[in-house]
Amino acid sequence: MGRRKQNAPRHGSLAYLPRGRAERFEGRIRFWPEISSASPKLLGFSGYKVGMSNSYVTGDRRGSPTFGQEVNESVTLIETPPMVFCGIRAYSNVASGRQALTEVWNKDQPKGLDKLFSKPKYLNIEASMKKMEENLDKTVELRAILSTQPYLSSTYRKKPELFEVKLGGGTVKDQFSYLVGELGKEIRVSDVFRESQLIDIIGITKGKGIQGPVKRMGVKKLPHKSRKTVRGVGTLGAWTPHFVMYTVPRAGQMGFHQRTEINKQILKINKDAEALAPTGGFTKYGIVKTDYIVLKGSIPGPAKRLVKLRYSSRPPSVNIEAVAGTQQVEVQASTKR
Repeated sequence: MGRRKQNAPRHGSLAYLPRGRAERFEGRIRFWPEISSASPKLLGFSGYKVGMSNSYVTGDRRGSPTFGQEVNESVTLIETPPMVFCGIRAYSNVASGRQALTEVWNKDQPKGLDKLFSKPKYLNIEASMKKMEENLDKTVELRAILSTQPYLSSTYRKKPELFEVKLGGGTVKDQFSYLVGELGKEIRVSDVFRESQLIDIIGITKGKGIQGPVKRMGVKKLPHKSRKTVRGVGTLGAWTPHFVMYTVPRAGQMGFHQRTEINKQILKINKDAEALAPTGGFTKYGIVKTDYIVLKGSIPGPAKRLVKLRYSSRPPSVNIEAVAGTQQVEVQASTKR
């Protein structure tokens, strides 16, 4: 501990190492939860972060003095334009894990998808569908290939994002029948989630470039008469081992990391974008044009960044939906940055 007269916890969590830059602007969903449902359901969706505001909601924390009363909460708004079913992908088990078995693409693809990849000139949908149906006994997982429509929002993007969403509930045959009926159609966020539900948010945090150990890891500044440096650690380690250990706080990349926020409660799902009408629009975003959801609390990333929504991977033991019920949420006009 150097010159300290007392013990102190280490600075900077080691749970997020290595703190490198994310590969893309949108996060990867590496885990899908299992749900118990008789009918098939999509387990994920996506949207664009609008910003933060505040609203009056009913307190749902049991044991709190404000339980059942109207409280002011910080909320985050996410614009969720409808997504398009582009294709179906089937997975089978192999020795090394899951492997794509076959896939089916819709003939009419959404606008701007050719900016991502070149479309095949000839698509034999009937043959691909027949092959997938014949291999249902080998299929262990079905996923829907969804495409975003950013041009419907205020992000002013032209290139859509494409990713897979797992189906949960029902049997494989039920899921296949559901996907065949929905192929090529639009899906809204209200078809996937409901109000008062707890969901996970996967996104990329704000990038802050290269920062020193004081800002990056939270270490204390040394006294002003320190030798060589003040905004650094007092020692890089002992003589043995003869190298700087990875646990020592050092300068490096800060921000633009993938993070997952679990159990964020949906306070409101609305299609009436005119209900959100701050003067001049939201800061750094603009006017909300399509569907949107209101989440309690904050989420990672700046405005206009794509975030992915997923069914809760670790739901709490207490049924918060039954406690909260349908809440009346009124978003204030004053927004936060």
